[in-house]
Amino acid sequence: MLKIVMIDHIVLRTQKLQDMIGFYVGVLNCTVERQLDPAIGLTQLRAGDALIDLVDVDSDLGRSGGRAAGAEGRNLDHLCLRVTGIDEAELAEYLQSQAIAVGEFAERYGADGYGRSIYIADPDGNTVELRIAQKR
Repeated sequence: MLKIVMIDHIVLRTQKLQDMIGFYVGVLNCTVERQLDPAIGLTQLRAGDALIDLVDVDSDLGRSGGRAAGAEGRNLDHLCLRVTGIDEAELAEYLQSQAIAVGEFAERYGADGYGRSIYIADPDGNTVELRIAQKR
């Protein structure tokens, strides 16, 4: 029987590749796993056990996916990243120090049940949910 164990990766198409790398690496502390030739247009970032793939829409790979996301439509509702080692107040303060707009934390349901999370936006306007890992 098939059983999903985790999200392996998510792919975000972008016109702002360097801004997106700066956000996911500089703000959210992902690391660059690998970058393929710029003509191909793929940068893979390590996000815990998963990857966030960034594809430049002006690259060979990006052009095969059609137009870039814009105000009229997205290719993603949101992605959720589970974070540890920080509480709500510290996370909000950190995000504000990085010039990231911060909303309200709320109780939401996710892979490990109900927990506290906050929504933010990356440079392309994709919604990123940061969910504080529950203490076990």
